[in-house]
Amino acid sequence: MSSDSAPVHAAKLGSEEFRRACSRFATGITVASVLDASGMPLGLTVNSFSSVSLDPPLVLICLGHAVSIIDAFRESKHFGINVLDDSQQHLSERFARKGEDRFDGLEWYRGETGVPLLQGMLAVMECEVRERVTAGDHDIFVAEMVRAEAREGKPLIYYGSKYRVLAPNEYE
Repeated sequence: MSSDSAPVHAAKLGSEEFRRACSRFATGITVASVLDASGMPLGLTVNSFSSVSLDPPLVLICLGHAVSIIDAFRESKHFGINVLDDSQQHLSERFARKGEDRFDGLEWYRGETGVPLLQGMLAVMECEVRERVTAGDHDIFVAEMVRAEAREGKPLIYYGSKYRVLAPNEYE
């Protein structure tokens, strides 16, 4: 661009175009989990999870301000990340529903930091919150991963507003 060129200002992007463009980025599916002040396990489906840094080992999750359990995450020093495998779509759907005890009847355990972790996950991570940033209608929680376990398997993927799985030989 030459120095005498005027900057180009795009029209405001609509929410539908935003969602459609973002749906073209494949993501894994996680359940973020936390204990509330009374020690009750809470969790929700999250696909806005990302690694941030190797040293120190930082990750982030983004939670919308309208999420009913966001205050439990805001008040807690730790949270868990449970990475779903390709057989666990039912758990993603369960933790996406509103108005029910999402842990009711599920096998879970307390990690070393006390966070609730689900049995049989592709990976579980215990995270200690380092920073919370408000950005638009979401909070970004940056946390140091303090403990993790992982097993072999195929991830549950979300792409094009649908659940997907890897083709049989793509992972090997």
